[in-house]
Amino acid sequence: MFSSVGWGEILILLAAALIILGPERLPGAVSWVMGTIRKVRDYATDATSNLENEIGADFDDIRKPLSQLNELRQMTPKAIVTKHLFDGDSSSIDDMGKSVRETLDISRTHRSVSAPTNDTPKPTSAPAAAPQAPRHDVTDWDAT
Repeated sequence: MFSSVGWGEILILLAAALIILGPERLPGAVSWVMGTIRKVRDYATDATSNLENEIGADFDDIRKPLSQLNELRQMTPKAIVTKHLFDGDSSSIDDMGKSVRETLDISRTHRSVSAPTNDTPKPTSAPAAAPQAPRHDVTDWDAT
């Protein structure tokens, strides 16, 4: 939730708190906020330990499907391919992507060099044909 808050935003919040509360009440407010955060954290750890004590071995049975669900949420197509084909080594899939891009770049360069050019003028007596849409080749697509 607060992962995108930077130092600049924190500095602005502190300046606003100093202006709103004043220098007399600011230390008391900071200590109250820190105490509240500590209490909430203690309540959460106590609740977890109480659940573990009361439920016992069944708590691990509940925790296992939740961890599997979290793993599934983190699965992207790249993560699935990396896990099953490359045993979790993401450098192999990155190397494969680079070699594919290099091959496509070489084929584009080769095709553009060897492609014949049509510089002959068209006869003016023939009616003009409607312009055709450019054809797209599979090698023109970006694979990323």
